[in-house]
Amino acid sequence: MKQLSPWPYPKLIAHRGAGKLAPENTLAALRLGQHFGYSAFEFDVKLTRDRIAILLHDADLARTTNGLGRAEDWLFSDLAQLNAGGWHSKEYSGEPIPTLQNIAQYLISNGLGCNIEIKPTPGLETITGEMVAKCAQQYWASVQVKPVLSSFSYDSLAAAKTICPAMPRGFLTNELPENWLQILTDLDCASIHLSHKTLTQTTVDAIKRAGFRVCAWTVNDPKMAQDMLQWGVDSVITDCVDTIAPF
Repeated sequence: MKQLSPWPYPKLIAHRGAGKLAPENTLAALRLGQHFGYSAFEFDVKLTRDRIAILLHDADLARTTNGLGRAEDWLFSDLAQLNAGGWHSKEYSGEPIPTLQNIAQYLISNGLGCNIEIKPTPGLETITGEMVAKCAQQYWASVQVKPVLSSFSYDSLAAAKTICPAMPRGFLTNELPENWLQILTDLDCASIHLSHKTLTQTTVDAIKRAGFRVCAWTVNDPKMAQDMLQWGVDSVITDCVDTIAPF
């Protein structure tokens, strides 16, 4: 049994910046989440053709920008011209796709924390894990509280571990796999990030006894968030930054 890793992160973390109140994975979303009192943010990072780390959830650009195709097929100089806010509302029209470096500068200058989800384009799991870890290591070099690097991809987390073993890692999963302890041990994870739909008090107890932290996603009911924190969940990720007050 391992000793619990330090967990210098707040109980509530804003999903993709500010949930659905602003265009996800943009600087505008982080600013709005901060306005509601949030001090830590979850967001998704993948790579461009020229291996720039950017914030984007989907493999395809169509849902959240006015571009088409995979981000991996675009140079960042071209992606930077896209509108990543107009799909959400006129208020945010013209909001650009940010780089991880842009976001790191904003977070660090404002004393904010983050959970970086490594979200590789299929086929780029290893290189994405490597590049995101290198970027995080560089950008947060002088910051005491490092980001948590999480991913559904075992290969991405393994690559991140190789590049920067000291950076906290979290394994993302919808359901607790039978070999969860082996996975967390092999990846030397600090935490496991589980869907709230499959999380139980018994599961939380077992994970914590084994020495790992627990994050629950994506919890949008205030009572459920409170219940899960009482179970011993270390952080709850939520869209509802306007109705679930941080504490």
